[in-house]
Amino acid sequence: MIAKPPTLEDVAQAAGVSAATISRCINTPERVAKGTRLRIQAAIDALGYTPNFGGRALATRRTNIIGAVIPSMANSVFAGGIQAFQEVLAREKVTLLIGSTNYDPDYEFEQIQTLISHGADGMLLVGSKRPDRTQQFLNSRRIPTLNVWCFRADSDQLYVGFDNFTAGEDVAKLVLEYGHKTVAIVSGICDGNDRAADRLAGMERIINQPDNGARIVMVHQTKYSFDHAAKAFDTVIAQSPRPTAILAGNDVLAAGMIQRAKALGFGVPGDVSITGFDDIALAQFVDPGLTTVRVPQVQMGQRAAEELLAEIREPGSGHSVELLTHIIKRGSLAPPA
Repeated sequence: MIAKPPTLEDVAQAAGVSAATISRCINTPERVAKGTRLRIQAAIDALGYTPNFGGRALATRRTNIIGAVIPSMANSVFAGGIQAFQEVLAREKVTLLIGSTNYDPDYEFEQIQTLISHGADGMLLVGSKRPDRTQQFLNSRRIPTLNVWCFRADSDQLYVGFDNFTAGEDVAKLVLEYGHKTVAIVSGICDGNDRAADRLAGMERIINQPDNGARIVMVHQTKYSFDHAAKAFDTVIAQSPRPTAILAGNDVLAAGMIQRAKALGFGVPGDVSITGFDDIALAQFVDPGLTTVRVPQVQMGQRAAEELLAEIREPGSGHSVELLTHIIKRGSLAPPA
């Protein structure tokens, strides 16, 4: 038998206050004393209570709102997928609310709390690994959740995405096929970012195989920005032996390194080849064009919306979907001189 969801009156009884105080704490928390707010929040957390909004929500227990929390709104890698996700929701008269985390798991938790408190029927999240308290919070609220930009076949959670580890292997194989033996990797910061960690692990596994004669001269983790990419290039190109190829964890890092290499007088790919990951629009306009891993952003966003809506409307009907990446070859990769 399915347990009855906790009510506002249940929270009031647990917190030792009136239902009106609970409502005031949810809607205008600044009007409630801090000690009372903390006691109410503890009761909400313990019971797994989720507020409902509006007359329709009271009748159907749905708000037709979906929340999405993405790592960054400044990184265009997420734009295409989120746009496709939103377009499917709009056709179904569902509203999308978005929060961003700046790759901070604590802030992700706060954003999830905020979106659920605003009545989100379901959540779209990027990546698969997050602190236990975040997952426990989602479980206690019984909120349908779907993870994107990754895929885990061995999980009972919902995923629409791709295997970052395998994609990392694929681009590393290509670099070795071009004859590179001395390689550096410039990755995003892996702490709190399972996508970056999986890409890096896949690259390392291929390059470190003992029978290919290749070596990694340096792995450098940095933030996703052109300035950090330039600093990363300065660091890895100074290694001895100097790498003939640099594998970047995303296209922003790769493009930033290409620009820095040219500014310092290095030819790309004549002196050093550089590869990226994502195939954002920038990849085809940087000079030379960027050899990179194409991520199926639009398809991922569309399928994610379809599967999450299905799960919201009928729990258990949503399915995980694995999508494929493939490599786009452009001018930034060539055999070593």
